[in-house]
Amino acid sequence: MLRGMMMNEPLLVTSILRHAALYHADTEIVSRTTEGPIHRYTYADAWVRAQKLANALAALGMQPGDRIGTLAWNGYRHLECYYGIGGSGMVCHTINPRLFPEQIAYIVNHAEDRLLFTDLTFVPLLEGIAQELSGLKGIVVMTDRANMPESTLPGLMCYEDLLADQPGSFDWPDLDENTACGMCYTSGTTGNPKGVLYSHRSSYLHAMAACMPDVFGLSASDVVLPVVPMFHVNAWGIPYAAPMVGAKLVFPGGKLDGASLYELFEAETVTNTAGVPTVWLALLNWLDANRKTLTSMRRIAIGGSACPPVMIQRFREMGVEVLHAWGMTETSPLGLANMPKSKHAGLSADEALALAAKQGRPICGVRFRVVDGSGNDVARDGTSFGRLLVRGSTVCSGYFGVTESPAHQMVPGWFETGDVVTMDADGYVQIVDRTKDVIKSGGEWISSIDLENIAVGHPGVQEAAAVAVPDEKWGERPVLVVVRKPDSALTREELLAVFEGKVAKWCIPDDVRFVDGLPHTATGKLLKSEIRHMVTGPEGV
Repeated sequence: MLRGMMMNEPLLVTSILRHAALYHADTEIVSRTTEGPIHRYTYADAWVRAQKLANALAALGMQPGDRIGTLAWNGYRHLECYYGIGGSGMVCHTINPRLFPEQIAYIVNHAEDRLLFTDLTFVPLLEGIAQELSGLKGIVVMTDRANMPESTLPGLMCYEDLLADQPGSFDWPDLDENTACGMCYTSGTTGNPKGVLYSHRSSYLHAMAACMPDVFGLSASDVVLPVVPMFHVNAWGIPYAAPMVGAKLVFPGGKLDGASLYELFEAETVTNTAGVPTVWLALLNWLDANRKTLTSMRRIAIGGSACPPVMIQRFREMGVEVLHAWGMTETSPLGLANMPKSKHAGLSADEALALAAKQGRPICGVRFRVVDGSGNDVARDGTSFGRLLVRGSTVCSGYFGVTESPAHQMVPGWFETGDVVTMDADGYVQIVDRTKDVIKSGGEWISSIDLENIAVGHPGVQEAAAVAVPDEKWGERPVLVVVRKPDSALTREELLAVFEGKVAKWCIPDDVRFVDGLPHTATGKLLKSEIRHMVTGPEGV
């Protein structure tokens, strides 16, 4: 085999920020801070501060391979963690603060995080689970000395104090590109959350794919505001993709209401953004109520859950292009992006909207298959459905700390997504159902099994099923269908009260429907498809 005669330069995330600092040095990074004011600096500044952070981590005794947790909103300090931690050969472990506190404690302990960087917002949350975080060597509050909180947490460190006396240059290690640089935990239908470990190579390639014209379509002339949080799947790769092309970055912090987002969109002339449908519904309603429109926005990427066609249409009426996308934590996350081909130029308005409502076609570097129950490929005709399988350089091969074979491997070498879909000849995928009965609300997963187990724990419940019902705001919401025990007078309010303190508030079912009996399969399992019909059908309970 004849090998190419090219330099072997590893694909490292560090080189992304270095590139931005060298050739887009004066491009701004704008952040709405947790403390309140708007913060501005440049890629050149971020590069220096990332190196200060790397030096600070070394001074604290952190070693290559150590997991360093973050519990933070989208902001410039969080960006510095992405690069300062990952570039040092450590793992930037972003943690979702919307999870129930017990889950957060489990994730921190399972990942064996040595340090935890937190925004001021989440200090009270950490105080509540501090006794469970025995493996942590310290907690760093991402603020300055003037805003350090009074807290019961032992040995709190101030982020700005850590950086203050450190050199602005760091001898970045010459890492293998397959070295881990990031981690995000995903929760499925059963069991504990599972960690997906991203490499420098996968994050670099994912960022390149995200920049493509038929995906986010980013360039140095763009202004990008990621609404999707940096604590969830690397904010869909935007913290790597935007510096790669030298686009201006705008971070919204934790204020994601319509008025706050509109203020930043207009003040910073934002051209590109990305987030889940729930956020966009709130923004659209605010725009309508206040008779406002988006004047600089060019493209909005929508994913996390299916985007309603009416939402696509409402943005199009403002002259904003909607990119419907699909992905999951295990795919870094981008896997599908929906942009039309030249052949679609003649479609009617209704046909174009129907096409845009699909999840999209595969981005380069990710391969998809749709198979039947035996693992055989189904016809790519847009109507035959099957299980969606995926593989590629940005797809996980297993979970952190899990030694057994991946559960999602119906066909060896392929990751089963858990979605039932159709695919047409052009590769456009449309999700029609889920192989598992997980409920997806506002882009977050809710386990139906967890809800059922809690419900059945009530002495007045004989049997219970949790199913998803469509919701205009959240995409889906959980509803309980319950069979009372004989002579039980259990009420809706009494049963819902049982969930308080057992799951996060947004996981609590919206309603309880009482029935005389529930349908079952031949093997005794609850027949969820029929139960959903019982709830959502024309004669629903």
